[in-house]
Amino acid sequence: MANETVMVDLTPEALQNRLRRGNVYSAEKVDQALKNFFRSGNLIALRELALRQVVEHVDRTLESYMDSKQIGENWSVRERLAVCISSNPSAQYLIARGARMARRLDAEYFVIYVDAGADHGADRQKSLAANIQFAESLGAKVVQTRGRSIADAVAKIVREKRITQVIFGRSAVKGLHRLFYLSAVHRFLREAPAVDVHIVTHGEESTNPPD
Repeated sequence: MANETVMVDLTPEALQNRLRRGNVYSAEKVDQALKNFFRSGNLIALRELALRQVVEHVDRTLESYMDSKQIGENWSVRERLAVCISSNPSAQYLIARGARMARRLDAEYFVIYVDAGADHGADRQKSLAANIQFAESLGAKVVQTRGRSIADAVAKIVREKRITQVIFGRSAVKGLHRLFYLSAVHRFLREAPAVDVHIVTHGEESTNPPD
């Protein structure tokens, strides 16, 4: 119901020192408070939650401002990381790799699948469903869309979701396949707003080359 909330950030040590000086509770309650609610672990966790809440609030405010001003560039308070996958079972390596990166960056995590008409077989649909389930189990927000060009479709999602980092998988191939893959990545870079791109090589099969 409040019109405004003000957060004062203190380290756990500073707050505990205030307690010991009697600035929060009376002297007879200090020891009990330090052994219960005001333990270091509790205070660290609460501080982390508060800081995340502030970041999310500022990010939402920034998004509203950008929408109202029709700003298409990626201005973001919080990192947003996306992994592009196909129905290939080896995509789960990328999904796990992306989840680890998202945790390190404290980033919002997306997994993108573009249906370009190549995954209609029963086996592919089964492996695709397994990939999506695996992504959701790791806390990813799965975004599914259709498009003739994977590169263009991913660029559109990156723009809409204001994603700041994208991971593509690539098989260890050479020759025309390699040139085709690099051409597709260049097309994505032309169409997408400013974004960091990570190319991860893994296994013998392509995980999701944009095209």
